Amino acid sequence: MQLTREDQTAVAVTVHAPGTGTCRGIAVISPGAGGSETGYRYLGEAVSSLGYLSVVVGHPESGRAAVRERVRRSGLREGLAELITEPEAYRGRLMDIAAARRWARGQCGNGDAILIGHSMGAASAMMEAGARNRIGIRGTDAFDAYIALSPQGAGPIFPENAWSGITRPVLMLTGTRDTELGGASWETRKQPFSNMSPGCKWLGIVDGATHFNFAGVGLSRPTEALTTRALGAFLDGVRRGDCSPPERVPGLELLTK
Repeated sequence: MQLTREDQTAVAVTVHAPGTGTCRGIAVISPGAGGSETGYRYLGEAVSSLGYLSVVVGHPESGRAAVRERVRRSGLREGLAELITEPEAYRGRLMDIAAARRWARGQCGNGDAILIGHSMGAASAMMEAGARNRIGIRGTDAFDAYIALSPQGAGPIFPENAWSGITRPVLMLTGTRDTELGGASWETRKQPFSNMSPGCKWLGIVDGATHFNFAGVGLSRPTEALTTRALGAFLDGVRRGDCSPPERVPGLELLTK
């Protein structure tokens, strides 16, 4: 379906209805650069199976057409680097997310509101949660909890110690092959967790997972299974007000504070 955001731009979304019959909350899913509302099906279905009304958002300013244009003009690496640091793209993303949240709340007024993002969507989620950034974006912190898949460390988007002011519950997930766009080690993605103050903050590290595995691309089934398991445990803890770590499972290292 299509929603209309505050500047009257149409935003395409895919909706996954709660699988339990009773709506326990809402979840907005923000794709990475070049992603669309038709992707991240495993996340939409996993969250809906837990009782959440989930909405996967297509971002007009940073979707497939936007990536194709920048790649044609500047090449793959340079085009993506340009897009993921563009202020207008993030302003559009936060308006898209707000429109999805507003619509979903109209359908389900109960429970927590969760924002889930991957890659550029993870950056959007952290900005919305209150992370300081080099792009001049200020979020509204309108969600009760945040999930960031492949979060960025300090660099062209975020300065050092950008995440110290985030107080809401946050789950971050990365993998041991989840390298940054510029080639930096996956370990830079641990920086947000290290910088955040304690209080229902989780960092999951999936052994062998690549950047695109979290988007459901490639041989991603093992990553999807561990991601949805961590996500379910985290959301259950948020709902109960008890963020104690779950039992350890092979392939997933989970740090909490």
